[in-house]
Amino acid sequence: MSGPRDVDESKRATLRRFAALGAAAPFAGGVAAGEEAESDDSEARSAISGYLATTPGAHFSKVRDDLQLGTGETQHHLRELLDAGRIESRRDGDYRRYFPADRFSEFEQVALGYLRRETPRGMLVELLRDPAATGGDIADAVGVSRPTVSKYAGELESAGLLSREDGYAVREPETVLTLIVRYADSFGEDAEALAGEADELIRFDP
Repeated sequence: MSGPRDVDESKRATLRRFAALGAAAPFAGGVAAGEEAESDDSEARSAISGYLATTPGAHFSKVRDDLQLGTGETQHHLRELLDAGRIESRRDGDYRRYFPADRFSEFEQVALGYLRRETPRGMLVELLRDPAATGGDIADAVGVSRPTVSKYAGELESAGLLSREDGYAVREPETVLTLIVRYADSFGEDAEALAGEADELIRFDP
């Protein structure tokens, strides 16, 4: 049975892994000036930076849980990173999502937020795979009802990610596809499968 020491070691290993990503990834932000590289606070903040470099658009609970941090710890470190200008955030319904600073446009931030939600992501994935897909086709592919497709299509349209003028069409499809491919392993299996087909799907007009 795992004890407190095992849990602590697991947490430290996770933080170190993402801190290394934070040091290596462009735009992730390294240790801020004046911070001791070996300190727990520095390690946690570097881990959050690295995590957001690989999982942009993650919300508070996901950051906390995936990095095995406490709620208070996560709040403190996110605030420090925001104040230092190393990350930025935006409200997405009931969530606040976090991103590396100065890395993504507003459209990309909105798209990443929806790509982190299973049903909207499934809809966008299906439309990128088959731009002629109907509401019924999307419902069958995603495994939801047609009213659910209609509901989320309205949200995606309001967010500027979908057009419903003539059926359904993803706005800026190459941008959305690029985000899916780049961060596929931080989404679901549907995104990973689409990433494997990406070369065949780059056929949209600029």
